[in-house]
Amino acid sequence: TLRDGPDWTTAIARSGAGSLDIAPRLSSFDSPFDYAGQAEVLIVTDVPKGDVASLAAAYGRLIEASGGGVLGLFTAIRRLRAVHGRIADRLARAGLPLYAQHVDPIDTGTLVDIFRDDPRASLLGTDALRDGVDVPGHSLRLVVMEQVPWPKPSILHRARRLAGGGSAYDDQIIRARLAQAFGRLIRSKEDRGHFIVLSSAFPSRLLSAFPAGTPIARVTLDEALQRVGTGVCAATIRNESPA
Repeated sequence: TLRDGPDWTTAIARSGAGSLDIAPRLSSFDSPFDYAGQAEVLIVTDVPKGDVASLAAAYGRLIEASGGGVLGLFTAIRRLRAVHGRIADRLARAGLPLYAQHVDPIDTGTLVDIFRDDPRASLLGTDALRDGVDVPGHSLRLVVMEQVPWPKPSILHRARRLAGGGSAYDDQIIRARLAQAFGRLIRSKEDRGHFIVLSSAFPSRLLSAFPAGTPIARVTLDEALQRVGTGVCAATIRNESPA
């Protein structure tokens, strides 16, 4: 999971193994999942950047279309809180509970447990949820990212970027974050779902973050809602079919 594509150089550098006096032992294994049949990546192109009202409306409509089961990932706590404040009450009245890191006075582990136990619940969070949530099954069937997870331009990042190859270093970080986020969606051979990024500013060079064979499409929000709704209907049929 540390590699950036087929090259081991990035994995060795990120793990620190290159600083050891012994050569690392390298092993790679094919994924057991059929990403072509189990998942779909949708890049939504018509949610205006910086428009919190439109962002909140998109999240609300996607949660409604999916009937819950949404993990919403944010790069800024301020936007997470703004979106939650705009849609939580409306969704609750529709029987779709919405929980959020940095809003609900509950620790992250408990929030994830609540989310896991209620297929109609949704959960909003930041990088802790992007990198460390394990919710197999129907309770997580849609992952929505508000935007591409660009690195924050701190002094430390600028120094690492200078030493690591400039924009290529940034791309490695972003692809790793996208891969981690996508990894929340498919946790078993029975899982199916959509991964959605609400940003038209998604460079094609970053699409290699997703597993080979995963269908990827740039669509409008209305098209994404239709695909999510169709996926929910298909999942319902599978869940209700006799053994």
